[in-house]
Amino acid sequence: MAGVLDPQLKRALAERFRYYNELGIYDFYRREPAEANPSTIEDAVIDDNPAIQPEQVEAMVQRSKAVVATTVVPEEHLFEVANSKPVIDPAQPLRVIREDLGDCTRCRLHKQGRKQIVFGVGYPKAELMFIGEAPGADEDQQGEPFVGRAGQLLNNMIKAMGLRREDIYIANIIKCRPPGNRTPERDECETCSPFLMRQIAAIKPKVIVALGAVAAKTLLAINAPMSEFRGRWFDFRGTKLAVTYHPAFLLRDPRQKKEAWKDLQMVMQELGLAIPANGVE
Repeated sequence: MAGVLDPQLKRALAERFRYYNELGIYDFYRREPAEANPSTIEDAVIDDNPAIQPEQVEAMVQRSKAVVATTVVPEEHLFEVANSKPVIDPAQPLRVIREDLGDCTRCRLHKQGRKQIVFGVGYPKAELMFIGEAPGADEDQQGEPFVGRAGQLLNNMIKAMGLRREDIYIANIIKCRPPGNRTPERDECETCSPFLMRQIAAIKPKVIVALGAVAAKTLLAINAPMSEFRGRWFDFRGTKLAVTYHPAFLLRDPRQKKEAWKDLQMVMQELGLAIPANGVE
């Protein structure tokens, strides 16, 4: 009957396996340990320490045997250790951020008619993240970003890319609706954006798409027109960022949908997605 793996050793091995997994190494091979030869150990001890008594030598030999025995991973436990990585809920970091945000009263918007905080929605490990400006009336009512008419158009944009809404993550620069859907003030963006930065850090998207000039200017700290933002990649904290028109703007000027589709094609190419013939409707 095989011995039970020491719990402390098992934890240490599991940590080591996790480390190698993160490096992309998943195949492991067991090498048989060299047998501890008691006579060799005894001779070496006596040669180095002639004054040592025989009973002391015997105790040291036994300890050496024990070390060899406890460092051998029984083969039946190898995959048990390799697969002992706990299942971590990818949404947990986002829940922690949401808890830290609380019923936010950090800026004036909590006194100006907002009904609830609109945190963000989507796959917590999405490769693609859309970031808009601020919640509107529908979003404030439902507590989810992009659920009104602009949200329906964004859904069509996502579908045209060959993706589903649940495949990506959607958030806004600020998480409360400004009164009358006005443009967020600079201090409101500065107060709220640290939580967005934490969301981005937790999700680690491959690509971020800023929807509209306000989102682009806030994220990139660049005051420029949309013509200078579009059609190029920006580096945002090690993540590629592209800029396109906000869906609300496209509803006001549908002629720009073709231009938005060009922006999305650039994103699709970066993500390795097939580009369909039809664009955004």
